[in-house]
Amino acid sequence: MDSSQNTGLGSGGDGMLATPLNDTAAAVDDPKQNLNQVINSTQKTLGLIHQLYLTVSSFNTASQLPLLQRLNGLVTELDNMVELSEKCNIQVPMEVLNLIDDGKNPDEFTRGVLNSCITKNQVTKGKTDAFKSLRKHLLEELEQTFPDEVESYRETRAMSAAEAKRLAQSESSLPNGDVKVKPEHQGATPL
Repeated sequence: MDSSQNTGLGSGGDGMLATPLNDTAAAVDDPKQNLNQVINSTQKTLGLIHQLYLTVSSFNTASQLPLLQRLNGLVTELDNMVELSEKCNIQVPMEVLNLIDDGKNPDEFTRGVLNSCITKNQVTKGKTDAFKSLRKHLLEELEQTFPDEVESYRETRAMSAAEAKRLAQSESSLPNGDVKVKPEHQGATPL
């Protein structure tokens, strides 16, 4: 029964956890794979806790050795989980953890964040529309008062826009005529 217990716990004869996932994690540092390893370790830990519960609930002197083996297996798996989790960079907002502690659905946090983003987007769009309207109104007023200067401004503005467009196209094309694809992180603008 001892050898089957060790195999069931996933530990080798020297007390070390025999998981082929550690070799894979050393070879590939894929965040998704690291997360899957943590999830598998969590599931294995839950299984060990269930086995431990069954052993404790029917405890007698004959089950002391299996109890100790399962406790050692749980500690080993928890150590493994800590090592694997250090490779994962998962950041959970405290609000989500507080909602879970309060027995609420964490989707409420997501819903709140989305509603906040929508509200801020609407405010920003309103400001943008107000500035466009102001610009249009100012140009109309200036055109009535200074028609020659406004015409000169519009010509200068059209030439600079055409120059900016031509420059952007030349920067995004390769010598062979192909077009460069911008990485995602360059598309973000700082606030």
